[in-house]
Amino acid sequence: MNIKGIAATAAMTAAAVLGVAGGTATADTFVPLPGGEKAGPNGKVARVNESALISPSMSANGAGRVAWVSGQIHADVTQTPEGDPGPWKGPTNAEGTNNSSTHGASRLSTGYIVGCQVSIAENAFQAGIGGTLSTSTLGGSGSLSVKLGPGEVKFVHIEGVDIKKPGPYWIDYKDVEMNVEGCGGFAQARSYTVLEIIGDHYSKSTLYGAPFSIG
Repeated sequence: MNIKGIAATAAMTAAAVLGVAGGTATADTFVPLPGGEKAGPNGKVARVNESALISPSMSANGAGRVAWVSGQIHADVTQTPEGDPGPWKGPTNAEGTNNSSTHGASRLSTGYIVGCQVSIAENAFQAGIGGTLSTSTLGGSGSLSVKLGPGEVKFVHIEGVDIKKPGPYWIDYKDVEMNVEGCGGFAQARSYTVLEIIGDHYSKSTLYGAPFSIG
């Protein structure tokens, strides 16, 4: 498999899903989202063609809703250790001294921050974080159930790719399902993308997307 192109593709497509309550159908809401880019010391990352399709939950209990998210991530890496150097040892030869979380390779990763009755602002992500969920733990189904209480925030990891030499990299995901349950109030989400470069000049650049309502 080409490490430069990994698609996180949901098993369920984003065809129109209608919730029927009392004989009235509620249609899905398509939300186009603006792109963005961020330049770091060792590369640049950009997000394009991001969108979300919002649906009421089939349970129709007022505490659940579904979002199918799509987007494309592009990174242009100008500097990184080549090959697989293993856990990086900094200038003191002590493991982890460069603050790397990649365990041996630079990495591009993306996902979403989802909150219940919380404003998803860039300076408020640490409050109420309840853990990280990943599509990779679900056998590649591309579907996640996110349980949220009032004031709670969770990170939903979509996909990532190791970077073992300079050059262009990308992640392309389509109709990944996030099923939000347990949130009786309003729910919001916004995408995040992290470009982490290990080496003598460690850097970590984070690009956030625009917040959007999940209902």
